[in-house]
Amino acid sequence: MGQRKPIVAGNWKMNGSPELIKEIAAVSAQVTSEQREVLIFPPAVLLSEAISAGLECGTQTVSEFDAGAYTGEIQASLVKSLGANYTLVGHSERRSIYGESNEDIANKFAQAQKNGLTPILCIGETQEQRTEGKTEEVVKQQLVSVIEKLGIASLVNSVIAYEPVWAIGTGLTATPEQAQETHKYIRDLLRSYDEQVADALRILYGGSVNESNSELLFAQADIDGGLIGGASLKPQSFKAICESAKG
Repeated sequence: MGQRKPIVAGNWKMNGSPELIKEIAAVSAQVTSEQREVLIFPPAVLLSEAISAGLECGTQTVSEFDAGAYTGEIQASLVKSLGANYTLVGHSERRSIYGESNEDIANKFAQAQKNGLTPILCIGETQEQRTEGKTEEVVKQQLVSVIEKLGIASLVNSVIAYEPVWAIGTGLTATPEQAQETHKYIRDLLRSYDEQVADALRILYGGSVNESNSELLFAQADIDGGLIGGASLKPQSFKAICESAKG
């Protein structure tokens, strides 16, 4: 991992409560250190409360538009003004349930950066795509769509999260070796554009990470932490996962 400081990010999805914020804030205070960053992505309505509790936060998505008549959308500039510094972009649920295209996601990525948010770009293949041997092709397409629109330099102030869709919330996890293989592919792809960007960029693994598999996953050379789903709602599990991420 070298100079790359690991991140453990909890994506709460459509879950959470003021009580959970207090519990996770206490855990975060114990495990945030010089050797790791700890982030939480609560539902947007809990964002202010989470920031007030001292958590480093982001939103689960942002609008691709600056402002205007977009009922229900989340404005990147407002997220930043609340004190958040991150946003997820392109989570597989946004792609599959809400039909976000690679182009939509590149636009959201640009909007986040324009407003001072660090986007965590989520990429990954479905079970069907993996079975057909298309993992690298899918991941490349998702990544290159951002690079082609915004340039390789745009990835300097960003994070990548590789999430095999078949391993999200299913209890299935890519083995450490499978995950490392894809993370290495991603870094090598980036290296073909710019070696320095590739070496510095943090690539997180997401997909049923828990306290029993996190240490082996995070020990892989190209895995720089995790994007955690269900386990981030369990304070003690989340704490154990955080502790296994060592810079």
